[in-house]
Amino acid sequence: MTTPKKILLGILSLLLVPVVYIVASMLLTTITIDPNTNIKQPKKLIYLTTNGVHLDIVIPRNELDSSLLSGLKHNSDDEYFSFGWGDENFYLNTPTWGDLTISTAFKAMLLNSSTLMHVTRYKEKRATWVKVRVNNIELNKLNRYIQNTFQVERDRMKIILENRGYSSNDDFYKANGSYTCFNTCNTWVNTAFQESGLRSCLWTPFDYGVINKYK
Repeated sequence: MTTPKKILLGILSLLLVPVVYIVASMLLTTITIDPNTNIKQPKKLIYLTTNGVHLDIVIPRNELDSSLLSGLKHNSDDEYFSFGWGDENFYLNTPTWGDLTISTAFKAMLLNSSTLMHVTRYKEKRATWVKVRVNNIELNKLNRYIQNTFQVERDRMKIILENRGYSSNDDFYKANGSYTCFNTCNTWVNTAFQESGLRSCLWTPFDYGVINKYK
């Protein structure tokens, strides 16, 4: 094979990779995992919320495990807590989509990178949140999954990044795990639901994958 043909084949292969990724992602997103193994009827409510790209899990304060609430900055009138996981550089340097750069997106998607938990506090429920009904077993597993995502000190305290939140009602904390195009912020939510025995996708990097299964 001549050198020009090799170069052309290499270029075509590179162009094919994102196409295969998108097609495979869309197919796997449509496959629903619904364990439905718990006999107990779901009596509690949690929520899903998205900004159009990034999915968060919202849990009422009175449904948070004490170990998960411990070490989280909050006020006495904060009633709901949303939890998101993602790339550290992306979180800190892209407060709005207008701040997104090609370099930041490339590093987040293609390189193993350090991660953060983003915790936002709300004083009241939002109309746009999507309801998810859970029972005690599922809720306990979900609390444990989220808790285990936080990096902690030797005294088990969470590691907050002081004064790095976007506003007065949110904060970032050091997290476990690495962010890649195969393990995105939305994959984290999907895995949380899978491990908690909740309806989820076989795999998804998209926000709509999980949330559409509860609409």
